[in-house]
Amino acid sequence: MKIHEYQGKKIFKSYGIPIQDGYVIEHIEDASSTIEKVQKDFNSDAVLIKAQIHAGGRGKGGGVKYSPTAEDALANATNILGMNLVTHQTGAEGQKVRKVYITEALDIENEYYCAITLDRGKTKDVFMVSTEGGVEIEKVAAETPEKIIKVWIDPLVGIKSYQARKLAFGLELTGDAFKTAVKVFVNLYKCYQGTDASLVEINPLILSKDGRIIALDSKFNFDDNALYRHPDIAGLRDKNEEDPTEVEASKFDLNYIKLDGNVGCMVNGAGLAMATMDIIKLAGGDPANFLDVGGAASAESVKNGFKIILSDDNVKAILINIFGGIVRCDRVANGVIQAVKELGLKVPVVVRLEGTNAKEAKTILSESEFAITPADDMKDSAQKVVDAALKN
Repeated sequence: MKIHEYQGKKIFKSYGIPIQDGYVIEHIEDASSTIEKVQKDFNSDAVLIKAQIHAGGRGKGGGVKYSPTAEDALANATNILGMNLVTHQTGAEGQKVRKVYITEALDIENEYYCAITLDRGKTKDVFMVSTEGGVEIEKVAAETPEKIIKVWIDPLVGIKSYQARKLAFGLELTGDAFKTAVKVFVNLYKCYQGTDASLVEINPLILSKDGRIIALDSKFNFDDNALYRHPDIAGLRDKNEEDPTEVEASKFDLNYIKLDGNVGCMVNGAGLAMATMDIIKLAGGDPANFLDVGGAASAESVKNGFKIILSDDNVKAILINIFGGIVRCDRVANGVIQAVKELGLKVPVVVRLEGTNAKEAKTILSESEFAITPADDMKDSAQKVVDAALKN
């Protein structure tokens, strides 16, 4: 799950991380009074108007505007609130701006990048900083990787002071700014662990003209499986920022991600789902989605899976790839037939079932009155569904 910048900054603030502060509005009628409040609270005529969407590149897309006067701020807020903001992360369709964050304006001396995530290869958390703040980190990694300083942290031990100092030294900080940065890095790691985040990022972290270290932005990705431990964070979810189909799938406890292809996939288990998408690609097709119906696939979950997949008009054929470990394959086969009957499917369906009672399941599918094609193995199922998609 992702959250907005202003929500992330509230979390930062609770962990003692200095932030560029302000107030959020959803209605333009509240803009003038909020602008005045920011000017008064931070003793400055200048403010920033920042679009709140779950995507990077807002500034380049026109979603962040420096406003030297209240009149400029009101004009910028009016233009940004409700706009369709297009960035490199939203795609060409863009994202509607439903909230704007009106913040203090700061004089910047230097911009930095910092982030924490899990390095699965090393089975440790990796804390990264760079002097190239405000720039897409992927570009820095590709063109000047030496400018990214990393330390690896054992999550059972936590961040050590010498590691935080190494990061601050890497940003070439000195004096009070160095000391503040060390504290910020220690607190940021506590924040990362304390919220069960899978990613925490500040881009940019700035050194202001008056020597302060301040988080100018915030980005969080949270582990959905840990949200039950953080009802306060779960309550920050903004469904307007998510794909409507993915939101609908979550109501049925289905793990669904929409893709760009035309072959719908219904699989039990994330690893098998990834392998299924790979073999569809090898067969010359393109998967339309990732859909994991869970280990105990049932008739109900299969039916709900069909509904979610068919909400994508690009789907021309569906592949069901189920391993019957916890659940018997013959029950899954009967569930597939029941779902096809109830939903009146008009796209070809290829089914590959392996595991308990797989032979019986294949017989059930072959003898059904519906156009369901059984497959022998992964390769056979992929080729059959790709061929069916091309013909449909």
